[in-house]
Amino acid sequence: MSRRAALTLLVAATACTSAPYTHRSQLMLVSAEDENKLGATAFKDVLAKNRVDPSPTVNRPVEDTGRRIARVAERPDYKWRFVVIDDPKQQNAFCLPGGKVAVYSGIFPIAQDTNGLAVVLGHEIAHALARHGAERMSQGLAAEAGGTLLGTILGPSPSTNAVLAAYGVGAQVGVLLPFSRTQESEADHIGLILMARAGYDPHGALAFWQRMERAAGGGSPPEFLSTHPSHGAREQQIEAWLPEAMRYYDAGSRAPLEPLPGASVR
Repeated sequence: MSRRAALTLLVAATACTSAPYTHRSQLMLVSAEDENKLGATAFKDVLAKNRVDPSPTVNRPVEDTGRRIARVAERPDYKWRFVVIDDPKQQNAFCLPGGKVAVYSGIFPIAQDTNGLAVVLGHEIAHALARHGAERMSQGLAAEAGGTLLGTILGPSPSTNAVLAAYGVGAQVGVLLPFSRTQESEADHIGLILMARAGYDPHGALAFWQRMERAAGGGSPPEFLSTHPSHGAREQQIEAWLPEAMRYYDAGSRAPLEPLPGASVR
């Protein structure tokens, strides 16, 4: 890439959007159309490599909870789809751009009921609404352009290689990972609002993440090298956001509460 091309890409980085509800400024170099196409392709790939549980008993609570949250997400352009992947060892879920949602069956014992499931789905759907995937791709493009421009300015030499190596570490630890922690916290924040608007009690988020912490067994990496906030930091943030979320919950109708398949509520 020429110096001019690198500069052009860096200038393009001034094109920003803002996240819903939090209004945080975001770097966005990827179009929503391209992002949704990538999401649809990735979803097909995931489904091809995993066993989707077709059982109505398993799918109905995920579909019902997901649809309630999708309605308040107010994205009629999304082609929402909700599936359960049969994998008891995976305590996870995701929402790809365009509204493609998968829940791994291993999260059921931690979620326990549809309110806990709403915590999970609210968080994952929030990632898609805030376009965190496109934002991460945009950050990668900007970081790559910055390294290219730096190399162009310094020219080829052993000292340049050392500077570029340091730049790579600095971009990863100093920019990309912290942004990812910001996105995770933002997904918690927006997710609380979404679940509350859908009629699920946002207080359930604290209990859910406490159960998740116990399930993790202390195996998390140090927070400064993690893409997620520490459990303690997450709980403090949720407590601070609860009053805002409760305003939405108190103003709406209550969602039905039921246990999830195979989950013993404690």
